[in-house]
Amino acid sequence: QVQLVESGGGLVQAGGSLRLACATSGLTFVNFAMGWFRQAPGKEREFVAAINWSGGSTRLAASVDGRFTIPRDNAKNTVYLQMNSLKPEDTAVYRCAARWDLGGRTWLRSTDYAYWGQGTQVTVSA
Repeated sequence: QVQLVESGGGLVQAGGSLRLACATSGLTFVNFAMGWFRQAPGKEREFVAAINWSGGSTRLAASVDGRFTIPRDNAKNTVYLQMNSLKPEDTAVYRCAARWDLGGRTWLRSTDYAYWGQGTQVTVSA
């Protein structure tokens, strides 16, 4: 059974940092591209960041580029979202997602992903 479990969310002041983690099980992690998405109340889910299976290719949404990074540790079957210089508009539920892929691509649409975590709340106060 494939499981993705996010952790690391919480309340932080604007300008602060958080590191989210997505621990996976039930899949061969190195065979999967990973992504992070977020959804704020009353808004649609949006792409945040993606990484290919090796970690050699990443993509970031324009709204977070330069502030967020998406490293992965294949030995720990975990992908992270390092969030710096947080803004109130980053407040959302953050979910990680997994897609089987050995072609080296990153994937930007939520419909590209087969497996999802439950999410972790990030709240940034002004």
